[in-house]
Amino acid sequence: MRDGAVAAATYAEIRAWIERTPLEDLKRKSSEAELLFRRLGITFAVYGEGGDPERLIPFDIIPRLIAASEWKSLSAGLEQRVRALNAFMLDVYSEQRILKAGIVPSELVLDNEAFQPAMVGFTPPGGIYTHISGIDMVRTGPDAFFVLEDNCRTPSGVSYMLENREAMLRLFPRLCAQHRLAPVSRYPEHLLATLKSVAPAEAGPNPTVVVLTPGSFNSAYYEHCFLADEMGVEVVEGVDLFVSEDDVVFMRTTRGPQRVDVIYRRIDDDFLDPEVFRKDSLVGVPGLMRAYKAGNVTLANAPGAGIADDKAIYPYVPEMVRFYLNEEPKLANVPTYLCDREEDRAEVLANLDKLVVKLARGSGGYGMMIGPHADETMRAEFARRITEKPGDYIAQPTLSLSTVPTVTEGGIAARHVDLRPFILFGKNEISIVPGGLTRVALREGSLVVNSSQGGGTKDTWVLEDGPARQSQSQSQGGTP
Repeated sequence: MRDGAVAAATYAEIRAWIERTPLEDLKRKSSEAELLFRRLGITFAVYGEGGDPERLIPFDIIPRLIAASEWKSLSAGLEQRVRALNAFMLDVYSEQRILKAGIVPSELVLDNEAFQPAMVGFTPPGGIYTHISGIDMVRTGPDAFFVLEDNCRTPSGVSYMLENREAMLRLFPRLCAQHRLAPVSRYPEHLLATLKSVAPAEAGPNPTVVVLTPGSFNSAYYEHCFLADEMGVEVVEGVDLFVSEDDVVFMRTTRGPQRVDVIYRRIDDDFLDPEVFRKDSLVGVPGLMRAYKAGNVTLANAPGAGIADDKAIYPYVPEMVRFYLNEEPKLANVPTYLCDREEDRAEVLANLDKLVVKLARGSGGYGMMIGPHADETMRAEFARRITEKPGDYIAQPTLSLSTVPTVTEGGIAARHVDLRPFILFGKNEISIVPGGLTRVALREGSLVVNSSQGGGTKDTWVLEDGPARQSQSQSQGGTP
């Protein structure tokens, strides 16, 4: 399945470029891209597997293209979905109307480890729980985009989206200039504006924003530092912050304590504040939740937002759209079996050779089985796991994902992709970067795009209508 009904027209110039460029030249440019990324230090960390934990995410130089008309439809659906998810979080931590109505089973929420009782009865500034969302999308047909999963906790990958575009502009300025590309470079500016918009009122017109990281051993540490640098704010660890007796957060600086108004936190809930969550956390800030609930600091995303990430909650998102917004969903879910339901479980166990089985609370491609690619031993193991702990698993049909051309050792070949757009939800508006991060399954026949499982990335081009623009950075020399 090629990538969309408009693929032939949209990819016409890219196809011509590929056909007139020798494979060795494409491979040489791929090597240049790797050197560029290595020089910039764009790595992710994988610990516990031996060898060098700092790795490059492979970057494929052939971009993934999306037509303006497709993006307009997608972005409308993304905005609708994020509004519904946020309304769900606001509801389950307050009135719980959707639970009382029986639309979402209470036990799926109240007994969920991602549900944070500490947030019950507290409304974040502006009622916004998920200021930064990453919604994973897949295409299965000419006009068929599906939401694969929602990431409302601490979605990562936006730094690769930005660096991928920068790499393409450096390596192929003429090719970029031949297309009218929707820009992505203003994402840090929009992110900072979003964070400032939800600052406490007393912060004034120029609130202090920081990025809170668990430190250099985190797999996304490069991104934490990158985004802080791009926004012109400090990246801090827990030891750099303290909470005063009157519940105000301060940052330790060489000039003395400086008040902090907004924290873009990249630390999981459990480690955020040892006074409320895990007592043994060494990366959090004691008293942070007191300051948060006192209205003296804003946390983005809000603690407890992970309840909307749960794959067992995911099947109910279309009903959330209807319940909270009184609208029909613009984006469809992938049909999903909940193994905790007896009828669904029986169907899954009878069709393990046809289904994809996932941990309801898993991520990174771990704890997953792709039935058609699994052997009998693995299927039997997953049958055992599902039978013993059915609530831990969901299952979905094996989708016929779209493919895009990719540079491989043997030549240009089709590889499966997904798409993670990033949605910013501020006090006054929702903004969406055109395109997002395209992840590509580099192994032949693989459907797993996660970087931890050998996947790579591509630049995502949303092609605006009208003639190409010749920006200075796009029109200077370079390979066609």
